[in-house]
Amino acid sequence: MSESVSLVHSESLPSEQAGELIHLPREKAGWEWISFFVRRLGRGDVYRAETNGEEAVFVLLGGTCHVDWGQGAERIGKRKNVFDGYPYALYLPTGNKVTFTAETVCEIAECRAPSTAQLKPELITPDDVVSSLRGGGNASRQIVDIVTPAFPADKLIVVEVYTPGGNWSSYPPHKHDVHNPPAEVNLDEIYYYRMNRENAFAFQHLYAGQHSAERTVKTRDGDAVLVRSGYHPVVAGPGYDIYYLNFLAGSSRVMAVTEDPQHVWLRSTWKETDPRLPLVERG
Repeated sequence: MSESVSLVHSESLPSEQAGELIHLPREKAGWEWISFFVRRLGRGDVYRAETNGEEAVFVLLGGTCHVDWGQGAERIGKRKNVFDGYPYALYLPTGNKVTFTAETVCEIAECRAPSTAQLKPELITPDDVVSSLRGGGNASRQIVDIVTPAFPADKLIVVEVYTPGGNWSSYPPHKHDVHNPPAEVNLDEIYYYRMNRENAFAFQHLYAGQHSAERTVKTRDGDAVLVRSGYHPVVAGPGYDIYYLNFLAGSSRVMAVTEDPQHVWLRSTWKETDPRLPLVERG
């Protein structure tokens, strides 16, 4: 895969058909930190994974399954899909194994990063995640933090973001491509999109600064965008609420970013949060 490629389409499978929707090891993506996979399990299907020289986070996008990482099988899953509540997730450090057995049709997003840190596996439940509202006006969105920098992991950070139709997100535009702590650190990032309606879409604008090359990609349900560098704001098509799952990993495990100075002034215009938020609740 060329480094210029930033948009990855999901495999087009019928809604009940099991299979791998996205297969993106970091070698194929052409970057240093993140490998990313999305798979669908049919009822009774089993998925086994190991972490050797890597850490991984598995986010249950929807469905119900039994998960066993050596502590005995535990039933997880409340939401039917990402617009139906908060997630379950499993953090697995290097040197561990896990088995997922689907009770219903399940979809699982998996992110990996190189790691030799001797840490403990941990199941993250809907009661453990933290939801907040960010921005204002038509730049309002909902943030659901799954694996924060305070979580005892080595490299990975995991966040879900919900943006109402017509709103901007990741705004003001920010970047994290320079290792200059504490102001900014270099983080690779995946944006994995799901949409609430058929024919929904969003646009993501990728640019490095004034007078630099720019690219705008149109994303649909199941697409992933690889943010390698530069600013990367998002706008949801009017009428179409969007979700994206962010996986980040890089030179330091902090959310230190630089905002585009041309657009920071917009913060002073925000008076109220969009009343459509939150789009999802704990349930």
